[in-house]
Amino acid sequence: MSELFRSDAQLIDANRQFYDALWSSASLVDPERFNTWPIVESLLGSAPDRLEVAPGLRPRLPLDGSKFVDLSEPAIRALTRRGADAVEGQIAALPFEDGQFDLVCALDIVEHVDDDDSALRELVRVARPDATVLMSVPLHPSRWTSFDDYVGHRRRYEPAQLLTLLATHGLTIERSAVYGMQPESSRLLDFGVWGLTHHPRFANWLYNRVLMPIGMYFQKPLILVDGLLDTTHVDEVLLICRRRIEPAASAA
Repeated sequence: MSELFRSDAQLIDANRQFYDALWSSASLVDPERFNTWPIVESLLGSAPDRLEVAPGLRPRLPLDGSKFVDLSEPAIRALTRRGADAVEGQIAALPFEDGQFDLVCALDIVEHVDDDDSALRELVRVARPDATVLMSVPLHPSRWTSFDDYVGHRRRYEPAQLLTLLATHGLTIERSAVYGMQPESSRLLDFGVWGLTHHPRFANWLYNRVLMPIGMYFQKPLILVDGLLDTTHVDEVLLICRRRIEPAASAA
């Protein structure tokens, strides 16, 4: 895992470069078009104050009434043009007050940062007691591919490690579902990374204009189970977490 040899600043720069290029050639996709929408919609009634961290141009919370924070300027500009309340920022230093939100959404993000303790600490800090934290993470280090390297992943989580980490930060998994659209073929992933590396403009166009629409067309409904599902053959998991009213002490 070559990510282990990158500094945090290098990871941030790599993430910014990758997503700036990706979002510069993309159109914003409305939250209602994703298979996460039925879950999000079910949470809105008890969540008047909402935050989504690093949505890019694929926000899952409604644009109206939610706040968004992202590292990518092209994403912020596009969200703002659509009327969203979006500001620049990083997950490890969110520009919001303590206990401000009833629902905090952070999909495909904590695996990108060097210090996931700091990231989770910030997500919990801005969440009210008993708030919902909706997040997703990739699982199983043994499933590491060249794509993880390319998109700036820092880690994949062992399920037991993930449970311990969440509990340390006062988060309890209420429900979970199989998530993500990564293909099983490692050769296909390697080919995709080769294309992104050697022909980035064409690869980004292909992803945004062809592969992403096809992937969305074939989205399957998310099937939620109580607690953490059986992760044996799961590449990525969606988690609906609850912030405990009196969270456990965070790691230093």
